[in-house]
Amino acid sequence: MLGAALSTLAAADDGGQAPASGRSGAELYRLACAGCHGSDGRGATAGRVTFETPLPDFTDCRFAQREADSDWLAIAHDGGPARAFDRTMPAFGEALGEEQLRAIVEYMRGFCADQRWPRGELNLPRALVTEKAYPEDEFVFTVGAAAEGPGEWSATALYERRVGPRSMFEVALPVGTRRQTDGGWAQAVGDIKLGFKHALHHDVQTGSILSLGGELVLPTGSRSEGIGTGVTRFEPYVAYGQLLPGSLFLQAQAGVELSADRERAQHEVFWRTVLGGTWTTTPFGRTVTPMLELLAAHELEDGAPTEWALLPQVQVSLSRRQHVLANVGVQVPMNETRDRNTRVFFYLLWDWFDGGLFEGW
Repeated sequence: MLGAALSTLAAADDGGQAPASGRSGAELYRLACAGCHGSDGRGATAGRVTFETPLPDFTDCRFAQREADSDWLAIAHDGGPARAFDRTMPAFGEALGEEQLRAIVEYMRGFCADQRWPRGELNLPRALVTEKAYPEDEFVFTVGAAAEGPGEWSATALYERRVGPRSMFEVALPVGTRRQTDGGWAQAVGDIKLGFKHALHHDVQTGSILSLGGELVLPTGSRSEGIGTGVTRFEPYVAYGQLLPGSLFLQAQAGVELSADRERAQHEVFWRTVLGGTWTTTPFGRTVTPMLELLAAHELEDGAPTEWALLPQVQVSLSRRQHVLANVGVQVPMNETRDRNTRVFFYLLWDWFDGGLFEGW
């Protein structure tokens, strides 16, 4: 069946029928894809296609909308192995041009009838500090360490889970280690965070997404050891993402940290901005994303300065499926350097919805 589809496409451009280049996305899908994926996008039965590999259901918005066009194009052009899927999915790159494949992908988008789901193009790369607007299913393990001073490091395990089309919740468990004045090391669990985020607006045509979120920070850390504040805090925020020309993007987050005990921790406002761009090593290969974060925070106390920092970083995709990524960066304070040190950050990100941690390589 697969060979027949490719032969039919080849015949179309050889004059056997109307050229493939003159067909619509719907016609090309019917000609090249419907034999396996079904005319309705739900996938043909195993008996009809004569192989056992499960076929995706393009009407399942939970799965289909979160994938960017670039991923669909990679698989259609180079076959399933382009994203570490089964070889049963053939490569159509020699039979169809990129514009024709884009027309098919655009037609496939119509199988999802629920437009509340933000498109995968709006799932911008995750920065080290700034919260992105897109709701996601991820596990992120982040390590940060002081590059100067007596010695200090922290690690945070973050679990995020999608709830419906536009929302997600998250749980963050931090641990920290700090050198004490007597030369020893103190270790403790930090302040646990519980968060929720909801996308208020998304539009793939304008390349924008806006979300409202909040985090409840519990005083589970050890204030005496300098790990955690010992104060309950609530941090409401807004997050925004914008696609820019030339593979560039902009992200921004602004919010306020409200302290339950202002004697021990002041209220604080914060704002963060990320400018970055994503490029691929080959047309459909692994991605490299340099980013620059500008971070600012200001305690709501008379005479308190606004603290500024720059955080250059580079994210790279490790797996062919693009669901395991790493990021490394250095946060450099721009002012108030007497009490703030340069810090090195690293994270390992696993988009667990797209496959197991050791799949897709």
